[in-house]
Amino acid sequence: MLCLEYLSAVWTFILMAPIHSRGRITFIYCLLNLSFTVIFCICFFLAEFNGNPDSLFFNDGKRRIDFILVYEDESKSASEKKGSVMRRKVSQKTSRPLPLLSDEDVIAKEPEFFTAPFRKDQLKCFFVKDKEQFFTPAMRSRMAYYILSRAPYEVRGNVKKFGFNKLLDGGVYKAAYPLHDCRFNVKSKEPSCPNERFLLFNEWAHPKSFYKMQPLDLIRKYFGEKIGIYFAWLGFYTVMLTLAAAVGLCCFIYGYTTRESSTWSKEVCDPQIGGEIIMCPQCDKICPYWRLNSTCESSKRLCIFDNYGTLVFAIFMSVWVTLFLEFWKRYQAKLEHDWDTVEFLQQEEQPRPEYEAKCIYERVNPVTQETEKVPYTACGKCMRVSCGIGTVLFWVLLIIASVVGVIVYRLAMFITFSSNLHSHLNNRKELEPFKEYVTPQMATSITASFISLIIIMILNNVYEKLPRTKTEYENSLTLKMFLFQFVNYYSSCFYIAFFKGKVVGYPGEPVYWLGTFRNEECDPGGCLTELTTQLSIIMTGKAIWNNIQEVLLPWLKNLMFRHCTQVSSEKVIPRWEQDYQLQPMGKLGLFYEYLEMVIQFGFVTLFVASFPLAPLLALFNNLCEIRVDAWKYTTQSRRAVPEKAQDIGAWQPILQGVAILAVATNAAIIAFTSDMIPRLVYYWAFSISPYSGGSEHTMAGYINSSLSVFNISHFSEMKRPNEEITPYWFNNITTCRYRDFRHPPGHPNQYDFSIYYWHVIAAKLAFMIVLEHIVYFTKFILSYMIPDVPEALKEQIKRERYLTQVILHETNIQHFKELMKPIADNLQSEIEEPELDLKV
Repeated sequence: MLCLEYLSAVWTFILMAPIHSRGRITFIYCLLNLSFTVIFCICFFLAEFNGNPDSLFFNDGKRRIDFILVYEDESKSASEKKGSVMRRKVSQKTSRPLPLLSDEDVIAKEPEFFTAPFRKDQLKCFFVKDKEQFFTPAMRSRMAYYILSRAPYEVRGNVKKFGFNKLLDGGVYKAAYPLHDCRFNVKSKEPSCPNERFLLFNEWAHPKSFYKMQPLDLIRKYFGEKIGIYFAWLGFYTVMLTLAAAVGLCCFIYGYTTRESSTWSKEVCDPQIGGEIIMCPQCDKICPYWRLNSTCESSKRLCIFDNYGTLVFAIFMSVWVTLFLEFWKRYQAKLEHDWDTVEFLQQEEQPRPEYEAKCIYERVNPVTQETEKVPYTACGKCMRVSCGIGTVLFWVLLIIASVVGVIVYRLAMFITFSSNLHSHLNNRKELEPFKEYVTPQMATSITASFISLIIIMILNNVYEKLPRTKTEYENSLTLKMFLFQFVNYYSSCFYIAFFKGKVVGYPGEPVYWLGTFRNEECDPGGCLTELTTQLSIIMTGKAIWNNIQEVLLPWLKNLMFRHCTQVSSEKVIPRWEQDYQLQPMGKLGLFYEYLEMVIQFGFVTLFVASFPLAPLLALFNNLCEIRVDAWKYTTQSRRAVPEKAQDIGAWQPILQGVAILAVATNAAIIAFTSDMIPRLVYYWAFSISPYSGGSEHTMAGYINSSLSVFNISHFSEMKRPNEEITPYWFNNITTCRYRDFRHPPGHPNQYDFSIYYWHVIAAKLAFMIVLEHIVYFTKFILSYMIPDVPEALKEQIKRERYLTQVILHETNIQHFKELMKPIADNLQSEIEEPELDLKV
């Protein structure tokens, strides 16, 4: 298609209607004349609605309405204003198998052309079938928006105020939007209406079309390239998730079916092994001694996620994320070519009006060596950057403070649950069956996860409440917002994965927070189960909350708005009235849609070693997300001003950064959070003596070897459990066990780390380093082998550029010949006339 920004050279800038002219309906009308110069004509007159709710034209049926400005009639009383608002009107091909794709008789394929930026003096180079349809409605709306955003409305001395965005912010205008072309659920009877909104609803947004591929070309044509590329990325991401979800589900099934046959799980549940192991209290004074087999069910649950299949899946996901990013780059390059945005950022993107308004300082452009205006000096830019960094750091510190608060809650509530939970369950017979499943660790973990989710949502809403171009502006905001969201969403997961239970001391000398709260210990099976619980609660809760915000709230707002503004006696309302009753598009457009998906991408990749079902949950969410977003944009929102975009912007390097970090986090989870490495060390080094000859390696005895011994007589009075909470079966027992690798009492280095501990630490570090290097090397090889742009596409782009230049060059030569032909004829006639005279 055409690059319309080049038309700015021939656009006529107009002065908007003065403020005192309210009370009228003002039409600003876009008309393409024979030379395709865009002329804006302003006609002030009162016009009655002709009764056609689907019309996109004025009453003459010729002049198309391209843009709407809404303002209130201040001449009316308050009672008359209710329900009455005055309006200001301004004027690939794909080859996918059926039936997954909409019928071509319903959604026709977009024709392909050689394209070039539009120039008036090269009009003959362009294929003009119908002058009135040469520019699509989306293009006309973008042109109207460009002019309105720069049109001056007040000049006082050196101060010039321009752009309708300021008038919107000041309340002079109530709304500004282009028109939808028809109702979403009723096909327009207007012969000139393409009914693209109706087609999008039926073939894309309607639930019955959930199985169909997205009509990306039609989405791009109707909403613009920026929205089109978002849905292309979301669809591609969802398709790639199907493979990850399938592998993750297989790993989950493997863990679920082998949970009963796990040797260490059997030892925990065995009354003769786990039932005879007495564990030390996990808090001071009010926590009792307990038997290891009381954690039988939690040990089985741990086996579902902490197994060798998880290791394979973590490695697979590290490769998957590389394939996803590389294949997306290739697909994105194809879209750039098909949608003619290959050179958009370099050639066409215009400065933002807000940026232009602040350009009051002069500098010499280092490229053109010409004087240009900029919004701030070097010192001013440094101050702005410093303020921005300070603001981000403040919010990050606020999040860290909230995480510390949740940790303190965990420490305090674990003590409370440990002292009251079992007695409460014992006193109520109807709760007796849950006693085995509801442990103090589980109760603390679940409640803390819900509190973390609530804090995350609150901080998001609080936080959400000047580069040159809009793309630069959004990229700058993207980096700041993602840093905040990264710390907000993932900080609690990082704490559970890498900090909880790592520095706890031993029963006689525990480590305390703030000198008061004893540091948390992991469950005897490790912290992996709690990390899984945290991830599942946050991912599920976030998805539910986002869907409520995206579906229920817009629908309720539109319902209330229609009830408050619709005139009771009016049965049929015009097209612009219908659109005014819809929700406006946010100023940041797709920003929060991308942010939601990138945060989900982080959950899927960063912590997938602890939760193989994360890709499956993400897949189900995205299948709904695509249709929910489609439904929202098609039925509940005013039509967005079409915007061009070359790619997904700053989200691309963010995704790559998350993919790189995911390798390290998953390797660290397997090494330091799960119990896999200690089990392997025991199996290969300690299960049998290296000098025992033909003995086989075994996991038998692992539980006993992973628990250290503590002499209960070494408890101080401040840490010794109270006698009234001592279990009846605790008789003549002198030692208890705790999870660590330390020398037993009586050893010359009692309670110091044993050689087993150093073996395990060395194995963990070696595993993490080796795994990281192998995966990073694999990612590098894949990235090198898969070019960002297919070679065939590169050649095709070069070929089309060459042919376009040839066509333009030949046309220029032909145009020059036509201009020179009268002059050449005159010269020829002047030369021939003297010869004739001589012969006579």
